Amino acid sequence: MKKAELLLPAGSLVKLKTAILYGADAVYAGTPDMSLRTQSKFSLEDLKEGIDFVHAHGKKIYLTLNLYIHNEEAAKLPMFVKTLQELKPDGVLVADPGVFYYLQQHAPELNRFVSTQANICSWQTVDFWQSMGAKLCVLGREVTFAEMKEIREKCPDVLLECFVHGAMCMSYSGRCLISNFMADRSANRGKCAHCCRWHYKLKVKMKDGTIKDLNITPENVQTLDFMLEEEFRPDEYYEIVEDEHGGYLLNSKDMCLMPRLNDILSIGMDSLKVEGRNKTEYYAGTVARAYRQAIDDYYRDPQSWNYEKYMDDLYSLQNRGYCLGFHDGKLTNISQNYEYTRTLGEWLFAGSIVEWQGDDAVFEIRNYINSGEFIDFLIPSSMENVRLVLDSFEDADSGEITTKVSAGEGKKIRIRPDRWKRPIAEIKRLLPQFVIARKYQGLKGDNAQMYARKKDEFDQLIEGCPAQE
Repeated sequence: MKKAELLLPAGSLVKLKTAILYGADAVYAGTPDMSLRTQSKFSLEDLKEGIDFVHAHGKKIYLTLNLYIHNEEAAKLPMFVKTLQELKPDGVLVADPGVFYYLQQHAPELNRFVSTQANICSWQTVDFWQSMGAKLCVLGREVTFAEMKEIREKCPDVLLECFVHGAMCMSYSGRCLISNFMADRSANRGKCAHCCRWHYKLKVKMKDGTIKDLNITPENVQTLDFMLEEEFRPDEYYEIVEDEHGGYLLNSKDMCLMPRLNDILSIGMDSLKVEGRNKTEYYAGTVARAYRQAIDDYYRDPQSWNYEKYMDDLYSLQNRGYCLGFHDGKLTNISQNYEYTRTLGEWLFAGSIVEWQGDDAVFEIRNYINSGEFIDFLIPSSMENVRLVLDSFEDADSGEITTKVSAGEGKKIRIRPDRWKRPIAEIKRLLPQFVIARKYQGLKGDNAQMYARKKDEFDQLIEGCPAQE
């Protein structure tokens, strides 16, 4: 069976290298100009170094040219395409048909991939793009597994890619206009303000024209349910849930298709895409490791494969609660998070080994660490970790010794070889440069209850429970 590719986002050079270290077969990246990667931290020099790094490791890299262009971008297109030809990526992600046609005419040697921005949701659309010369089509997040299976059957000779993990858009794969309306930042221009994550308050307009708060209080919440009814959907009611922080009407949970990964692999999908170019290298490494091991284990023994052994790592990430996206069909009410927009998780990104100086590990701090706290270093080639407890911290530059350390301005500590409980040669083999580490924080009170409830809701989705009335 042809093995599916694991594709990770690379929002910076460090994230690119971390993703490759932890098992990505390919990464996708872009520059702020002429793509939807406006938050990209890549310079042209970084891209060149990244491409060389990826190719040296026998992996692939795809660059984005997925902007829907206006006339001003059309004028820049020749120079940008010339740069792409010099960089020689393994593929270029495109959404605009005009850009696709320009590449076909002026850079036919570049592999043309159709971006998720093009909203491909049918075999007919895939067939069209294939006839135009597309080598790969990225399916929209709205495609169900049943639809995906049919697309695969009817389009066997083109590469197909689907999302398996990451944030969900409340709109139609990036076609949202709310950000443009609310913040004058267009999602279709790569500048989404994520207004769907904001909290909203109920208001009531009085007969005299004044606007007042419609407060949900401990008294009226027991006697009233607050509902919305849309004009063209009579008798269909949408419940408004609000606490002291407000209400989150449009806030989707994050996609996690690990429990359905065997479905996707069984039909021969070519590329499995992870969203999250603005997330940390801890996110990139953790997700890459979990899906790398899961994919490899599936191909070794499909019949015995079980998703549960990989979920602890995915739950270690800060998340809004997980859902299955559209995989099983229509979204249910427990695919949304109406209670809060912040991310929750029991672990924090502690830092990463940025270099080895002889037998000393130079560790960049990304969160506070107190004396006696344990740190888990994630081994790239397995699901095992190396645990380390430090009772003091040596500044990597000054040599100052402290009993606690905080992140900031590239703060680094030096970990001497005698601090490890294993031979230093083994540690250096298991934990090369760019290895990430995490620390346990736990959750308390309401946060702990909400986190547990979101895990229970995900279990309901996995088991195929119907939406709650």
